[in-house]
Order: sequence, then structure tokens, then C-alpha cells
Amino acid sequence: MADFTFIDLFAGIGGIRRPFQKLGGKCVFSSEIDKFAIKTYEANWHETPAGDITKIAAQDIPKFDILLAGFPCQAFSIAGKRKGFADIRGTMFFEVERILEYHKPKCFLLENVKGLINHDKGNTFKVMLDILENKLKYKVYYQILNAKDYGVPQNRERIIIVGFKNHDVKFEYPKPFNEKVKVGDILEKNVDPKYTISDKLWASHQRRKKEHQAKGNGFGYSLFTEDSPYTSTISARYYKDGSEILIAQKNKNPRKLTPREAARLQGFPDDFQLVVSDMQLYKQFGNSVPTKMIEAVANNIYKALKESEEI
Repeated sequence: MADFTFIDLFAGIGGIRRPFQKLGGKCVFSSEIDKFAIKTYEANWHETPAGDITKIAAQDIPKFDILLAGFPCQAFSIAGKRKGFADIRGTMFFEVERILEYHKPKCFLLENVKGLINHDKGNTFKVMLDILENKLKYKVYYQILNAKDYGVPQNRERIIIVGFKNHDVKFEYPKPFNEKVKVGDILEKNVDPKYTISDKLWASHQRRKKEHQAKGNGFGYSLFTEDSPYTSTISARYYKDGSEILIAQKNKNPRKLTPREAARLQGFPDDFQLVVSDMQLYKQFGNSVPTKMIEAVANNIYKALKESEEI
């Protein structure tokens, strides 16, 4: 018998699901719209997520204890156009609201880019908090956490929003790990030469970086070695030219991360099945969550719910 039940919305490849399942939770419903992410999800979780959440009635979702959602963040991120609620992807928050309002679960965990807090001078986030706290009556916590503090060598800041129906539940965010990690920890030993970038691409990266430097901005490629403490944030556009994370090689052009390294950079174990093309895998890991960081939060949520006898 599972300790608790949960649903996995905007599930992607199941990065948020992983730690909650590990804790003994049972996933009773998942939803994802991207057909390639669905393939990866099926291979690893042995279930097919329902499709477009906007077309699923709240009453058709089974009863559950915890709602998990890494709702689409392109509308709030610096990399996106920052249109927020004006962008259809931004309105996916209202799908979360609709399901919370109908099911009134004990708890939720929402994950997004840190830019959400300041988007539209803070108004977007204020609207969300107002809905969660005043309309839906949850006790809400939020904090920006960085993946590099939780066991992976990636500088990736995300806002983690946690809410409890029972206001007496005592929750704390996890403290950073005392674990020193470096880029070498996620690198594979023997890497196919196809991941080494071409002379043409390397020349273009260097030219672009010079142009940006001349204008006084910091854009351009980022180069790391196995001794670097962490990489920059891997994004869904990594497949395009790999410029945000290039690995230095002796007497060779730098190379891109392999898909397995991208998986490790997000804390996925090596038995995680990679079943789609490299291009799709880069997108999937770029869109996913640092699972070790989510696991640290999940452990504290579980502890808080147990201590208040909610589960």
C-alpha cells in the first residue's frame, strides 16, 4: 500500500516524479503533450501520460494527495520572450489552479525559472500567490534553490513553490549539501568523436564571443574542464550549437556534452533509458529538473506531512 498518491502534470520525462515515487508514493495520473517526451516517459515509468491537460476535466483525474507540476516556464524565463500571462504557456498556471480547486489535495510542489518572481515587476507572481493563498487557502512557501548546492555540477537556479492545505504543517527547505562536486564527475570516459564541434562551428563561436565582448556583454560560448566546479545552465536549445556548455579537450576542438552527460547533469541515474534522438534528449534534459534538488525538497515535504499525520 502506497504511503501517498500524487499526480505529475506537465510531466516532461518524469524528473519531479522520480523522488516522490522513490519515497513510496503512487502516481495516479500524469499528463504531457510532447510526443517525444511521452516516449521517454513510457520507457522509464511504464505508463503513457494523458495528453493536453487543458482538455481534461478535473473530475476525470483520480483523487490524490500531492500535485506536482513543473509548469511551462518559457513565458517567464529570460530566454523566452517574457510575456507571462499574455503567453498561452503562461496560462498553464490556471490549469494547476483549476485542478487544485477541484481536488483540494494536501500539498503541491510547483517548479519554475527564478525569473518568475520578478516577471512584470513582480505582478505575475503576486497574482499566483494571491490565488494559492487567498482563493485556494494554502499555506505557501517559496524559495530559489540552485542545483549546484544539491549534488550536481550545474549552476541552475529555480523557484520551488510548496503549499499545504493544513496550515499547521511545518516545512523547511533543504539545506545545501556538504558535497563537493565538479564537472569531471558527470563526464563519460570514452566519447564518440561526433560530439566534438567542427572547425567551422568553433570558429563561429569564437567570432561571436569577440563581437559580444566588443559590445561589453557576456554572451558567447562557455568552456569548462573536468576540474570546473559547475557548468552553466543547460537549456532546451542546447541541441542547436552547444554553446552554453562546451567541454575542453586536449589538442582538439571542444565538444558538446553527450546525452548521458546531460542526464547526469540533471541528476538522472545511468539506468535512465534514453530512447529518442540526441536532439530530443538535449531538449528533454534542458527542460527537465535537477532531480537531486527536487529529491531533497521531496524528503522534507514527506517528513512534514508525516509529522503532522497528513499521510
